[in-house]
Amino acid sequence: MGDPRVTDFVRIHEVGPRDGLQNEKGVIPVADKVALIDLLSRSGLRDIEVGSFVSPKWVPQMADTDQVLTRLTPAPGVRYAVLIPNMRGWEGFIAARVPEVTYEVAVFISASEGFSQSNLNCSIAEAVARLTPVVRAALAADVTVRGYVSCVTDCPFDGPVAPDAVARACHMLLDVAPMQLSLGDTIGKGTPETVGRMLDTVLKDVPASGLAGHFHDTGGQALANIEVSLDKGLRAFDSAVGGLGGCPYAPGAPGNVATEAVLDLVHGLGFETGVDPDIIVQAAVLARGMR
Repeated sequence: MGDPRVTDFVRIHEVGPRDGLQNEKGVIPVADKVALIDLLSRSGLRDIEVGSFVSPKWVPQMADTDQVLTRLTPAPGVRYAVLIPNMRGWEGFIAARVPEVTYEVAVFISASEGFSQSNLNCSIAEAVARLTPVVRAALAADVTVRGYVSCVTDCPFDGPVAPDAVARACHMLLDVAPMQLSLGDTIGKGTPETVGRMLDTVLKDVPASGLAGHFHDTGGQALANIEVSLDKGLRAFDSAVGGLGGCPYAPGAPGNVATEAVLDLVHGLGFETGVDPDIIVQAAVLARGMR
């Protein structure tokens, strides 16, 4: 019968236009962002994160997300995701969204209290309380919701994060509503061993089909962490074309794993993605030119 993995489909969530570009120091013109998104939209990707409705005081690179939404050329079958932390952000999204475009709303918490305080100026529980009305508003508007959990193996402030803490954070989001959860190695210190232990704990209660891996390549372990996640049954991963980005609130966290590297890995292992590597290479060249 052959290797059953050959028929497995891995879904790539492209986060370069948001999680990647938010960490760049220079101001990137809206036209350049839109050109990158439109090129990615022609690659076969089904999910592209295009911006966030956060305070421009804290993340100035995302201040023009409303303009990006109105100027991008949507492709059939593609969901365009935006990160929304609170109801003020939701109101900004509602004002900017284009009715015929398919969107996804992303909400986020941390598995560590130290990162939650640094990133959101509140506790994990308070972060969940803030995002709950956003989730309810999105579901009422028939918009898909996705949850991010940061610092799933290590925190820049608290150190190693216990797998049980990650599981608790996952349950806190799932108690708000059903959603896919993206598990983020925010500072890139995760290893196959620590990622594997974390996943073993989370998978006791959350099916692999409801999880995605989000790995930064700061420590050069991102692809190995994706491999162990594949072995655990995960079939969705976040990546940034050209290896853009990081997190402005996580010291030492540059470099999401590059989409082109993830494609090389999963295609080499016999998985399908539906994504054209040649277009992704073109997009990587374009993205690197924005730095």
